[in-house]
Amino acid sequence: MGAAFLSSWPWDNLGAYKYVLYAPLVGKAVAGRAWERASPDHWLLLLLVLFGVRALTYQLWSSFSNMLFATRRRRIVRDGVDFGQIDREWDWDNFLILQVHMAAAAFYAFPSLRHLPLWDARGLAVAALLHVAATEPLFYVAHRAFHRGHLFSCYHSQHHSAKVPQPFTAGFATPLEQLVLGALMAVPLAAACAVGHGSVALAFAYVLGFDNLRAMGHCNVEVFPGGLFQALPVLKYLIYTPTYHTIHHTKEDANFCLFMPLFDLIGGTLDAQSWEMQKKTSAGVDEVPEFVFLAHVVDVMQSLHVPFVLRTFASTPFSVQPFLLPMWPFAFLVMLMMWAWSKTFVISCYRLRGRLHQMWAVPRYGFHYFLPFAKDGINNQIELAILRADKMGAKVVSLAALNKNEALNGGGTLFVNKHPGLRVRVVHGNTLTAAVILNEIPQGTTEVFMTGATSKLGRAIALYLCRKKVRVMMMTLSTERFQKIQREAAPEHQQYLVQVTKYRSAQHCKTWIVGKWLSPREQRWAPPGTHFHQFVVPPIIGFRRDCTYGKLAAMRLPKDVQGLGACEYSLERGVVHACHAGGVVHFLEGYTHHEVGAIDVDRIDVVWEAALRHGLRPV
Repeated sequence: MGAAFLSSWPWDNLGAYKYVLYAPLVGKAVAGRAWERASPDHWLLLLLVLFGVRALTYQLWSSFSNMLFATRRRRIVRDGVDFGQIDREWDWDNFLILQVHMAAAAFYAFPSLRHLPLWDARGLAVAALLHVAATEPLFYVAHRAFHRGHLFSCYHSQHHSAKVPQPFTAGFATPLEQLVLGALMAVPLAAACAVGHGSVALAFAYVLGFDNLRAMGHCNVEVFPGGLFQALPVLKYLIYTPTYHTIHHTKEDANFCLFMPLFDLIGGTLDAQSWEMQKKTSAGVDEVPEFVFLAHVVDVMQSLHVPFVLRTFASTPFSVQPFLLPMWPFAFLVMLMMWAWSKTFVISCYRLRGRLHQMWAVPRYGFHYFLPFAKDGINNQIELAILRADKMGAKVVSLAALNKNEALNGGGTLFVNKHPGLRVRVVHGNTLTAAVILNEIPQGTTEVFMTGATSKLGRAIALYLCRKKVRVMMMTLSTERFQKIQREAAPEHQQYLVQVTKYRSAQHCKTWIVGKWLSPREQRWAPPGTHFHQFVVPPIIGFRRDCTYGKLAAMRLPKDVQGLGACEYSLERGVVHACHAGGVVHFLEGYTHHEVGAIDVDRIDVVWEAALRHGLRPV
């Protein structure tokens, strides 16, 4: 049996090419010089601007909804938005394509609409009257009909498949539903025009007001103060709230109204707990995370790769895209403001085994960590974040990449030594990072070349490999640091650690472990077929076509992770950096010690086996 009539969009298979459907209108506007006020096609420009602002309206509400640092206390459904929901709502704006062509058809069918005055106050009164007398009750009746039998299973169930209401959920519906909604939205405007009081301002005000209320109702954040409805009880029946509509999404048999609960009251479908729940949600309560991954921003472009900027973009591995370029100046300005005033903030969350995990961001960018005068400020930000997590009752704080830099804070030892009474466990995650890199090295390897060899990770990898009788060429100019590491190895294994000072020493070695940046010239010393394993931040650029390049050490989170909807930098979905995964393992195992400073080589296999036991998997 085929799909029900008008239950799917005819351009579903076009992907991003669906926007070509705007081309006839854009082409007509350009050909008719629609930007000139006297042009007969000026109405086309206004129409396209209106629909552009409509799309921006939903995007701004989506950004607001995902600003966990500002909205988490008043979120109604506390779960994160997962990749499945994001994918289903990817084409949320299909209805705009449909409705812009509906509007254009109306302009062609009724040419007088092309010459509307800019403003007529009387039209506002007519539209308001028709909205209350026609659009609201007709929507209520239609909405209840869409919750029955065939109409629900074939049409409206798609809209209700969203676990967490989002502004984009408002546009996530079938063509039949959007046709009905578009027609109902047009009734007040058509009535105002029919009696001679239509205007451009009315069209913009009503349509954008309609969209803002729709997006607000689905934003999953309570925006009305509870005291408002106590002070003015009549408002309970004149305007719905995000909590009110979320109850409809969770219970499905109550709160059917468009914007005015009065019609639920008349129809006997008003949920009795709506206003009590609204009051409770508006008061706000902070849910305590049990695990915190303390990240930082890589660069200005990557700062746009977060759910509260572009949700769909953040759900894919990061790469520089052309549409980001116009946003760069704004992102740069935000970077300066964050440097001056911001504190660590929440950017995303997910649940694992029912426990809340959050990602916090230190408001510093990659280049800040290499400015000598910025060191104290960064450590202060990290310290305040750790103390905040400790006060909240979090169990583990895992430090990302540069936040655990040895030169910055000794891999976290600075904070543990300064605050010996910490209940939260500070973890650098390097033990699992070392385990991931070591398990990537093919069995039977007898020789490796390593840069960054005297770093925390380099030391641990070298000592582990020499125990396996693998010859490790440690690239370092510091004989003192090399010998210190060599003395840590058992006497029978010390011979496998070899200091080298030039890259040409590795010209016959096909396994390179990179912990320090390699220039194209340095990479040329690697023989063809070399694989570069990496733990350098940022990762090196792959200049050699006859070699292969590994990504930064990472692991896939367990399958039972819930509410995960953002990719971690350039990693694929569901994959996190090994330092993040190391903190997760520390939390799941219930370890009571801090993991800071030097890596305990004896624990590398223990932590690796624990990660696999808990369902984490290598990429």
